[in-house]
Amino acid sequence: MLLRGIDPADRRTLIGFDRESAREGPPQFDGYRHWAAHRADHLDPGEDLHLAIETRHDRTLVGSLSTSQPEPGTFSYGIGIGPQHRRRGYADDAISTLLGYMFGHRRFTKCEVGIYGCNTASLALHARLGFREEGRLRDPEFLCGGAQYLVLMGITDEEFATRHLPRAR
Repeated sequence: MLLRGIDPADRRTLIGFDRESAREGPPQFDGYRHWAAHRADHLDPGEDLHLAIETRHDRTLVGSLSTSQPEPGTFSYGIGIGPQHRRRGYADDAISTLLGYMFGHRRFTKCEVGIYGCNTASLALHARLGFREEGRLRDPEFLCGGAQYLVLMGITDEEFATRHLPRAR
């Protein structure tokens, strides 16, 4: 998996992923609409990353992610993988790469994400990566057959380093 800047030519594929996801079920917090809305709200785009996720072997665009910095030292991100590319490890690899970069090179100390409670795959993925649940917010939107809650999860730079960086022998 490779992360690269988003090109104008990626727009059609990303919109297609969004349409396919909408047909499959309720919208997800970490989908492309969230990414697009998040991207438009920032005054200083130089601080945020907007990256395409593509395969290493044939450079196929499989998804995208973007970051935002809600407070000093802390960042969050939204990620979306096209429906036909899910369950292949791309999100795991992209998130791990992003965390390594943001903690190691940009010196952030914490990452926070919000995931709808009905998105069990994303909740399980983030738990495997070392994120811990920090709270739940009731959301007035009706998704997955009822009112939903947003699960807030977080990981610190130290927690990430303990789980993901090789130890010196």
